[in-house]
Amino acid sequence: MTPATATSLRVRVAGAPISWGVCEVPGWGHQLDPAVVLGQMSEVGLAATEFGPDGFLPDAPEAKAAVLRDAGLRAVGQFVPVVLHDPGHDPLPVVEEAMTALVAAGASTVVLAAATGGDGYDARPVLDDEQWATLLASLDRIADAAAAQGLLATLHPHVGTMVESGEETDRVLAGSRIALCLDTGHLLIGGGDPVAVAAQHPGRIGHVHLKDVRVDLARQVQRGDLTYTDAVAAGMYVPLGAGDVDIAAIVGALEAAGYAGWYVLEQDTVLSGPPDETGIDPVVDVRASVAHILALAETTPVNP
Repeated sequence: MTPATATSLRVRVAGAPISWGVCEVPGWGHQLDPAVVLGQMSEVGLAATEFGPDGFLPDAPEAKAAVLRDAGLRAVGQFVPVVLHDPGHDPLPVVEEAMTALVAAGASTVVLAAATGGDGYDARPVLDDEQWATLLASLDRIADAAAAQGLLATLHPHVGTMVESGEETDRVLAGSRIALCLDTGHLLIGGGDPVAVAAQHPGRIGHVHLKDVRVDLARQVQRGDLTYTDAVAAGMYVPLGAGDVDIAAIVGALEAAGYAGWYVLEQDTVLSGPPDETGIDPVVDVRASVAHILALAETTPVNP
């Protein structure tokens, strides 16, 4: 399910359209053309990408795969926000639709987020015990369905979803069999410790989103002084090595434990307009993050 032949860290570095401001949230910001995003991914040396939100690539599974092949990129997985806690809602059909496209493209991973049922990531309800039980059972059911398709299902703790904090992540690890997508930025913003999770639960981590974060802005989100969206627009996410997440410690712990999956570089970005009008080109930061992870690859031992 993880690429068995990809033992070197440097060949397991992928991208995601969110680093170019492409997001599923309505009104998020200027959305770049797929040809620009995929072309720049290839240009900076990324080996693969996640699909991005619905509508970014063609809907038909075979067409999705063809667009990535034409861009010289492999498919890694897809971020799928889905309601998991509602006893009256079956999340499996939405996930199965995503899995059909992932299998067609030769991808490995379904990246779930426990959606609230509303738009955006600026507010969320509190679950009761029954809803938590439903959520955990949904995760196991989806994990089994993914495995039957040769895919790995992972749960992505994400700000503004029903699994955001370190405590909620621990509850998933204790109450479900699903693997974890360790997002080093979202977990920190949600009040968790990504370094500790990497060190203590490496065997449960099936996928990694590498992000770096300005902790001063993260604290403002935690206090409610800034919405998540406003903090992203203010530059809460920064290139790897320019923020307050100990990327080297996380990567080192995972590689030492034998992690063989992908490292997806993500720097969530809100674009106010086209780069040629604003002078802000997201590929500049992506190039800096690629350089940082490749420098780490030179000093991190290859996993067994």
